[in-house]
Amino acid sequence: MNDTFDRATLGAFLRTRRTALQPEDVGLRRGVRRRAPGLRREEVAELCTMSADYFARLERGHGPQPPEQMIAAIARGLRLTPDERDHLFLLAGHRTTRRDLRSRHVSPGLMRVMDGLAGTTAQVMGPLGETLLQTPSAVALLGDQTGYTGHARSATFRWFTDPAARERYAPEEHDENGRTNVALLRGAVTRDGPGSPAAELAAVLRQASDEFARLWERHEVGLRWSETKRFAHPQVGRLDLYCQLLLEPDQGQSLLVFTATPGTESHEKLALLTVLGTDSFAE
Repeated sequence: MNDTFDRATLGAFLRTRRTALQPEDVGLRRGVRRRAPGLRREEVAELCTMSADYFARLERGHGPQPPEQMIAAIARGLRLTPDERDHLFLLAGHRTTRRDLRSRHVSPGLMRVMDGLAGTTAQVMGPLGETLLQTPSAVALLGDQTGYTGHARSATFRWFTDPAARERYAPEEHDENGRTNVALLRGAVTRDGPGSPAAELAAVLRQASDEFARLWERHEVGLRWSETKRFAHPQVGRLDLYCQLLLEPDQGQSLLVFTATPGTESHEKLALLTVLGTDSFAE
């Protein structure tokens, strides 16, 4: 038995995906007596070419670890996306070699890139949303995010526990930002496994935030940050920016670069932040 097999979470994930799938999605007739949301277990079992009893035991968190071919059949039957399929394999204990914990130090490669971005709005993020390095204009845009300690180093933790973390984002961004934060953290927990920093952070947040706990139970995975960001800066007001992302997978670090369309009001405001830096926009 693989000790990374997470029966309870696997069962919950299967249940949420089954109830979210509609009969029309798989070519079935809805019928007049259907009361429960989504597909019945018997219907999913037929789609996956397995017994309904076997699928029911998986949903309830019972039974032995399912083999890879069975997980592949379930992924096909439930019409999972590639991200959801990978997530399912990991929950069932079929994982690649666990990554070592990533360094909190900025990698040499990203440091060299940042050296050439002194006049640009950019910052380096760690694997759990820790801000490791910011250019002056990034501090002017978002505030100094490098001085936090403990769990508060994570932007995800601050998003759900500190109302001030949302103040510089336009209100219409808040719902999507929350869902994406949770989905990315869930992916990290599944990838890195129990006992990892990601798992610890998720456990803390489930106790600290009702909103996080509610979103966590949705079992969403595969969400990505939008390339467009809408900010509400306390001094210059609304900015509509593009966010380019450069990943360094070996250390789990990413470089974010914020730009604006030339000739727009947002471009002028971002240029003002770049010129003035943090002096005129101190916290």
